[in-house]
Amino acid sequence: MGIKKTFLLRLDPAVLAAIETWAVDEFRSSQGQLEWIITQALKAHGRYPVSSTDVTDEKAVKESNEELG
Repeated sequence: MGIKKTFLLRLDPAVLAAIETWAVDEFRSSQGQLEWIITQALKAHGRYPVSSTDVTDEKAVKESNEELG
């Protein structure tokens, strides 16, 4: 999606530990896992931003949304 913006996120230590464990299971960093979780949630609720120049992404988002419900 282009340039990434940095921000502070405070999490309960148990939640962070669960994310870190999940990230290891998926061969991702904790940062990558959080991005993936957020992206999946946005897609599931039809709120994932799609670039008008990237038709393949738009198709993937539509297919993903259809699979999720």
